[in-house]
Amino acid sequence: MNKLNIWISKHQNKITAAIAILIALSLISNYLIKIPVAGTVFMIIASILGAIPVALHAFSALKNKVISIELLVTIAVIGAFIIGEYEESAVVTFLFLFGNYLEQKTLEKTRSSVKSLTQMAPTTAELVNEDGKTETVDVDDLDEGDHVLVKPGGQIPVDGKIIDGTGYMNEASITGESTPVKKGIGDKVFAGSLTDNGTITIETTSVGEDTTFGKIIELVEEAQDSQSPAARFIDKFATYYTPAVLIIGILVWIITQDFPLAITVLVLGCPGALVIGAPVSNVAGIGNGAKNGILMKGGNAVNTFSHVDTLVLDKTGTLTTGKMSVTEFSDYGKDKNHDLALLSAVEKTSDHPLGQAIVKHVNDLGIKETPELPELDTVKGQGLMGQNDDFKILVGNARLMKANNVKISASAQKDIDGRMNDGDSVVLMAVNDELRLVIGVNDQLRSDAREGLQALKDAGLKRIVMLTGDNKVAAQRVAERLPIDEVHAELLPEDKVDFVKKFKEQGSTVAFVGDGINDSPSLATADIGIGMGTGTDVAIETSDIILVKSSFDALAHAYTLAKKTVANTKENIFIAVGTVALLLIGLVVGVIHMGSGMFVHEISILVVIFNAMRLIGNKSQKLDSNQVVQAAN
Repeated sequence: MNKLNIWISKHQNKITAAIAILIALSLISNYLIKIPVAGTVFMIIASILGAIPVALHAFSALKNKVISIELLVTIAVIGAFIIGEYEESAVVTFLFLFGNYLEQKTLEKTRSSVKSLTQMAPTTAELVNEDGKTETVDVDDLDEGDHVLVKPGGQIPVDGKIIDGTGYMNEASITGESTPVKKGIGDKVFAGSLTDNGTITIETTSVGEDTTFGKIIELVEEAQDSQSPAARFIDKFATYYTPAVLIIGILVWIITQDFPLAITVLVLGCPGALVIGAPVSNVAGIGNGAKNGILMKGGNAVNTFSHVDTLVLDKTGTLTTGKMSVTEFSDYGKDKNHDLALLSAVEKTSDHPLGQAIVKHVNDLGIKETPELPELDTVKGQGLMGQNDDFKILVGNARLMKANNVKISASAQKDIDGRMNDGDSVVLMAVNDELRLVIGVNDQLRSDAREGLQALKDAGLKRIVMLTGDNKVAAQRVAERLPIDEVHAELLPEDKVDFVKKFKEQGSTVAFVGDGINDSPSLATADIGIGMGTGTDVAIETSDIILVKSSFDALAHAYTLAKKTVANTKENIFIAVGTVALLLIGLVVGVIHMGSGMFVHEISILVVIFNAMRLIGNKSQKLDSNQVVQAAN
């Protein structure tokens, strides 16, 4: 029996297809080539073929003391077969199995996030021995206190502190902050981070599972293990519905002694429209989402997302583009292009991300001039300066200007304050103690973030929260430009998870939107994880919903689409149950019989399908210019 169950489960979709072909052949035999005997034979084979997997599911449920819809379908099919209603028995089993097929397709979730995270974790390290020589060892062989060498572009294999060297560390995998951080002797570093430049030696404090990166993997595993699929409404309904119809059928037989009538009750009571109504709504809703760049991993994701009242977002790469760029610049000299070329030439000597953004901006402007520079010196914490017989140049922050007695006019100071108030990093350039340029550099907001978030609120979302590893000032500046209710900054991945858990404990249904490896624990912990399509594979695989377009317009559409899909599913359930109730009442009063009942039954199935198809044409609602202005205010 067990082997048969396994074989049936493996080939159930093929069996469903075979039943459809047999029904089609029967109809052709009956109505086109006029051979009713062949049509009957095809229907008999289809009925038997369809009854086997349904009966096996019913038997398995009974062993677990569950009276399922499969049991009702099985009894009805056997009864219809006994009284010679082969067409009804074949059609009922096909519809039931096809409904299961649709549901299976919409509920498939293939996640390999933990495996992907494990593959991304560093596996080897360059151990520095007592004689100063290095050897490549397995990360698991390292102990606390060991010294590890990391070269430019290398991945840091352990948590620890730098004891030699300096460099810019890309810690996006841990903090989510896209801007590389300059670190030197005494600073802490995390496993999984990358050294953009500079060679450093690290004294190990944690390895393997004890590192921050290891804890991220552990958090994802715990969150996914704790997730259990919500019990389907149809299963709950079947707990009461199936016994009720069986009892009604038995009572009809006892009272009337009319076996065909009792079987008719069971056949008409089979919830064909019910079992197909929910899956077809999900297929239509999920199909609409896919057409609009939204991948929703199954009916449970759609249903849960429709009930979300709290949206939690990462900042870098989610609300922002994740790339440093020049936001605005002011020129106070006589030749703007020459000043920009001079600044670009200075920044080319630096590996700082702000300087690289400026160089790219000048290149994009098409400025090709390459002026000669004096020898440049680095002023720690302030910038670069150089002087020769021709001129003196300063490039850096306000402290560098003040230390060299560069006068800043009221208008220039206003420009500087404006850039800083917008959360920009400000780069100043002075030539011969005269301020020439004020440049603002920032990680840019996504262009549709404001109107997209406002559209979510208009659709019924109650609270929007931003969690970020970035500093408080930058986070607050971003939040002030968006309809965000709460901001929490300078967080590590476990801190974000704690906030998500707290919101859930408060009774909120939480969706988390993120794009990086560091977001994956929060994505998995939230009721719904939403991954930006431009994010890491891990964030995408951990997510329940993926925004391929990485747009907030798509996010707003996904939210309204989920709500409409759930509403559509409820409509289909109401139609299905209402149809069965009316059929049974009509049967009792004598106005419905097997033939007319099956006709109405099939019509109800078409109605729920066409009702679901309305979701396919549901369009993304973009805000018009007036709504954008209102959102801005």
